[in-house]
Amino acid sequence: MLFACILLTGCITDGTFRSILPKDAELKAGDVVFRRGGGLTSRAVLMADVQGQYSHIGIVVDSAGQKMIVHAVPGEPDFEGDEDRVKMDTPEQFFSSQFTLIGEVCRPHDSLVAFRAAEVAKRQYYKRVRFDHDYDDSDSSRMYCTELVSYVFHQAGIDIVGSERHHVDLPIIKADCIFPSDIHSSKYIKTIIMFHK
Repeated sequence: MLFACILLTGCITDGTFRSILPKDAELKAGDVVFRRGGGLTSRAVLMADVQGQYSHIGIVVDSAGQKMIVHAVPGEPDFEGDEDRVKMDTPEQFFSSQFTLIGEVCRPHDSLVAFRAAEVAKRQYYKRVRFDHDYDDSDSSRMYCTELVSYVFHQAGIDIVGSERHHVDLPIIKADCIFPSDIHSSKYIKTIIMFHK
């Protein structure tokens, strides 16, 4: 019964969505973006990541002069039959009220590292890397959201989270993985803006 209530309350909506990202927010390539939703998956992540306030993460890239967000996400297909994979969405889509209750933009201290990480993230998108439902960051052929961000920064020259992993044993996740809070608390990034629905 409790499960059914959680599921239903996470899905109630009037069918109209808007971006909660403030219009004056200036994004830069390499910015790390965080969001928390109200759905079942977000709640499961937050149950596991008790130190955190966010359930999903991505990285800003520059795509032909337009800022976009690359992220690895399940359950957000672009078309019927679309597989769970690394996606590139507009900031407005990423921070849509459909998926987001609160959000935050963090910026790396090192702009060169930020640029390099964003370029690596774009390559992962163009390779159509699939979402890692096993949450195994020892294999980069598939990626989950925090694994993607950790990977691109490692390729750019910094270890944004270190080697610590958290054991999770939930119905939807059984793995040793990186939490959004691990990246959020990194000494390599700083908060630029926080916002809410």
